[in-house]
Amino acid sequence: MAITLMNPTGLPKVDAYRQVSISTGSKLVFVAGQVSWDAEGVTVGEGDLAAQIEQCYLNVGIALAEAGASFDDVAKVTVYVVDWTPDKMPLLMEGITRAAGKLGVAPVPPATLLGVAALDVPEHLVELEAVAVLD
Repeated sequence: MAITLMNPTGLPKVDAYRQVSISTGSKLVFVAGQVSWDAEGVTVGEGDLAAQIEQCYLNVGIALAEAGASFDDVAKVTVYVVDWTPDKMPLLMEGITRAAGKLGVAPVPPATLLGVAALDVPEHLVELEAVAVLD
């Protein structure tokens, strides 16, 4: 495996992700920001942040698989949430946990969470992008 995830001594341990990702691979996979569309372009979970982040993770999983990768190969994710406030964290984590169960992995690479004013269409509440590294 080309990715080693770790929490260095001296930095806080965050259960939702690891602080550092060390890559030794040579093939990079960049997954465009995924929203909660299904295969037909219909929004899944309109108005439901947990359902939307779950679909985003599932969509990233599909993209990774097509590239010959999985969440075990992900070095970094970025999450964009419309009108972010900290009280939304339980919903976000609920959706991520459900996606992890369906994917059979614990997606815990380093992550950045950004609050944004809007996304591509008004019904989208969250978008997820990922970078993976393969040997």
